[in-house]
Amino acid sequence: MKILVVDDDQSVRDRAAAILRREGHTVVTARDGEDALMRVDGEGPDLVLLDHLLPGVDGIEVCCILRARSDVPVIMMIAGRSDIDKVAGSAPGADDYLLKPFTARDLTARVRAVVGRVARGWRPAALLLAGPLVVDRARREARVGGRLLTPRPKGFDLLVAFIDRTGLLLSREQLLGDVWGYDVAGRTRTVDVHVSHLRILLSGTGVTIETVRGAGYRFVVADEATARRAHSCVTGVASPHVPLSLQAPSGTWATPGSNSVWRFGS
Repeated sequence: MKILVVDDDQSVRDRAAAILRREGHTVVTARDGEDALMRVDGEGPDLVLLDHLLPGVDGIEVCCILRARSDVPVIMMIAGRSDIDKVAGSAPGADDYLLKPFTARDLTARVRAVVGRVARGWRPAALLLAGPLVVDRARREARVGGRLLTPRPKGFDLLVAFIDRTGLLLSREQLLGDVWGYDVAGRTRTVDVHVSHLRILLSGTGVTIETVRGAGYRFVVADEATARRAHSCVTGVASPHVPLSLQAPSGTWATPGSNSVWRFGS
């Protein structure tokens, strides 16, 4: 792949480029937002690794511009944990987020995950449905029957991670890396605490987070078979697993049943 690395800190650009080249990727770099936009037009990268703090046109604005005119995947690099929720809410078109400073393992794992999702035809959706649960990524809101839920900031990200992989077994370590951006032995208790809070919010909705002893968690909608069939559907793209009668064009409402997981294009 050709990957564009955008950061005003040359040491960050050099480190990311070295890691990605060891993985076999071609790397081009840019030092600011204007340079990044020109590089995208001129180089046609397959993925953009984009710092959110840039001189001139900042990374959030660059992300929004790219998303308006391109489908190139974007991983936002964030300087501190306190900025994660702010950046996630301002740049909903980003495919993933990477906390700085990052390790080689952090970076390669994020790149592989995004590449894998895009290869399977997955794109971030603005609106997710799981049974009666409605989750709006852009507004960072979750509702059940019109009732606004109040997950913790990282609890919201954890909920989205679960919905994105409904029915799949997810280890605590995997969730810790995907949602919090790090993998530290002994920190998986953080995941357990946030799962417990989500369970309280989801009580009685027919949407549950099952514990698989010794392995992790699984997000389940009341009728799991239906949820699994609908899980891979991207609005506007025909899916071999979902009947055409249940598919709808981007931006429209569809009611395939209260026990389905449904995505609406952003």
